[in-house]
Formats: sequence, C-alpha cells, structure tokens
Amino acid sequence: MKIGIFGTGIVGQTLAGALAAKGHGVMVGTRDPQATMQREGASGPTRTSFRDWHKDHAAVKLGTFAEAARFGDVIINATSGSGALPALEGAGADALGDKIMLDLSNPLDFSKGFPPTLTVCNTDSLAEVLQRAFPRVRLVKTLNSTTAALMVNPAAVGGGDHTMFVAGNDTEAKAQVKGWLGEWFGWRDVIDLGDLTNARGIEMLLPIWTRLYGALGSPMFNFKIVR
Repeated sequence: MKIGIFGTGIVGQTLAGALAAKGHGVMVGTRDPQATMQREGASGPTRTSFRDWHKDHAAVKLGTFAEAARFGDVIINATSGSGALPALEGAGADALGDKIMLDLSNPLDFSKGFPPTLTVCNTDSLAEVLQRAFPRVRLVKTLNSTTAALMVNPAAVGGGDHTMFVAGNDTEAKAQVKGWLGEWFGWRDVIDLGDLTNARGIEMLLPIWTRLYGALGSPMFNFKIVR
C-alpha cells in the first residue's frame, strides 16, 4: 500500500520505519519539508531529529501534508494534539477526500508540566473535532493509548497479550483498520467501542496512562481487557 503519515516526531518515525520495512510505500508529511530536513535537534533526550533518522530510512519520502495526503491510499495522523487540526488543514479537504484516516493524536496540554491535562474531554474529543472539520474523511481513533514502540510491536510486552481500541462512525473503515492493525503490527485483541463519540473514552485513558508512566518509570506497558 501507499501510506501517508502526518508528523515527523517519534510516533511518525516509528510507524514510517515499521511500515516501510514491510514493503509499503510511505510518505511523511510536514508543514515545511526543507525546514524539517535542516533541523538538527529533537525534543526529549531519547528523540532523534528527522534528518538523522532519515539517513537510515531513505526509502521513506518526505513531503508537505498535502503531498502526503495525495500520496497515501490511507492516512495516519501521528501529530501532537495541538498540531492535528493544523496538519489536516494544511493537507486540505480535496487531498484528504474520503480516505480512511487512523487518528493517533491526543489532546495533551503540557503547559503546566507533567502530567499533562486534556484540552478537550468529557463532552467532546479531539477525534470528533477533526471529524467535524473534515466530514468526508473516514476517521478511526486507534493506537493513541500506548507508546510508539508498542504500536508497531505489541509482542514487545507480554507477548502481545493486551488490548487495542478503535472507534469511528464508518463501520467498514473500522473493520479495515482492525485488519491492518493485525496485518501490519500483530495486534490480536482489538475492541470496537462504537461510534466516534467513544473516542472521548479512549483519549481520557491518557491521564491514567501518563501517571502509570511516572509510577513505572517506563512507557513499555499497555492495557489488557480481561473477559
């Protein structure tokens, strides 16, 4: 497949590398490709600049958000919460069309330090904000409730015996995404929570997730639903 990924940070890099390694065509979208390739540093002590990362992943293309949207048969939104809507606006409704979009973004506000708060919750979600702005896009919320390394390799913890969630208004799109999660990354336990209003619950997992991260000292964990 051809896959467009919005976001050049650790999540975008991890997904792009994993998907390219499986033989998919990948283009990462950013606001300004030239500036991205000139940027030497990246936030966080374990982060890698896209320029340095790309030296080992030359098969991954880099373009604007609009170019990545046109390139992809499917889109993955791997931006930060604050960057999600600007990224989609940068791509534009014509380029996005009615493509399936996996939305991994979280409405996290770190302005007062760690742990972050949510900029939208309870009666709305970031996923719904994006869907209202681009109603033709078949948006599916998923993968936002775990760290990037586990997104692409759930077996790295507990042999993959844990749970991922999806929510969205398009039943066929959700079924397709559930298939991709298994085919691309090996997710075996995926629960469909229902329509996109259920993204509120998935995004509201992040306050407990960030606190578990603090308590455990590592992001290498995930939730398991025991039936």
